[in-house]
Amino acid sequence: MVGEPAKLKSVRDLSAKGIFLSLARVPQTETVIVGCSDALLYEYDLAAEKPEPVAYPEGSHESYVTGVAVAGPVVVSGAYDGKLVWWDRAERRAIRSVAAHEKWIRKVIASPDGRWIASVADDMQCKLWDAATGELLLTVSDHAKETPNHYPSMLYAVAFSPDGTRLATGDKVGHVAVWSLPEGRKLTTLECPGMYTWDPKQRRHSIGGIRSLAFSTSGQLMAVGGVGHIGNIDHLDGAARVEVFEWATGERRHELADSKHKGLVEQILFSPDDAWFLTAGGDNAGFLTFYSTQEGKILHQDKAHQHIHAAALNEAGDRVSTAHHGRVVSWSL
Repeated sequence: MVGEPAKLKSVRDLSAKGIFLSLARVPQTETVIVGCSDALLYEYDLAAEKPEPVAYPEGSHESYVTGVAVAGPVVVSGAYDGKLVWWDRAERRAIRSVAAHEKWIRKVIASPDGRWIASVADDMQCKLWDAATGELLLTVSDHAKETPNHYPSMLYAVAFSPDGTRLATGDKVGHVAVWSLPEGRKLTTLECPGMYTWDPKQRRHSIGGIRSLAFSTSGQLMAVGGVGHIGNIDHLDGAARVEVFEWATGERRHELADSKHKGLVEQILFSPDDAWFLTAGGDNAGFLTFYSTQEGKILHQDKAHQHIHAAALNEAGDRVSTAHHGRVVSWSL
């Protein structure tokens, strides 16, 4: 049975040094692998009586590990150093390192069947890789390198459709592109300019952008997450923002702003039956907010100790794992 948002509670709360910036769950288990600000990966078995972090070997990355994906027997990590590293998951051993992007890698994900890896970076490119061999299969981009105010843009978000035939990418100024796979043909674009803030007076600085994308379990809807207009860019004081589209037609189904729990929507997860979707993120603090997919109404909200950088939902839809500043948390529904 799919979990009930109103029953959300923390069942594991593990503190650690460093900032956990990315998280991937090993399918059919409660084991998670997190990427850290110390350039390392750590593995936690959240089903263990006393979960302890197991560090992957040092030396493969030189900076923040901002993306982690599990694809069958391999783990693929990406970092601000622009490298993708393939790991033998059973042995926790690096088996391949690729100079994948010219700028910071922002996210790394695996296709639902584990066949492909997708990475996005601030070179404004999305690259598709063979998960088994590391071969580069496709490079796509529909994202400008500069914002309208002539500052460097960023490419934060990427998502596969549940059937693996679609790929979506989202950038700092609120532009989304949807691609067919494996040929890489652009199918459509969506625009979410309300997720981009430009401060022309105090800082001459832009902030915000699309930070998360998710296809619904049916594949018909796409949720886009970010933050609304920010008055104080030092504190991410904009409302957490989500827009939901019927992506094929471009119809906007919901435009949601959560001013109670502010900040970036870093992750969106749909329940297996599409009854609800979960948003996770934050400003200095963190939040988890559940919405009704059909009506767009808030079903349940909860605070988290710190900003949530990444989250994963299990197959049954009744367990959530979250990565924070200095902690990993497991939640039950």
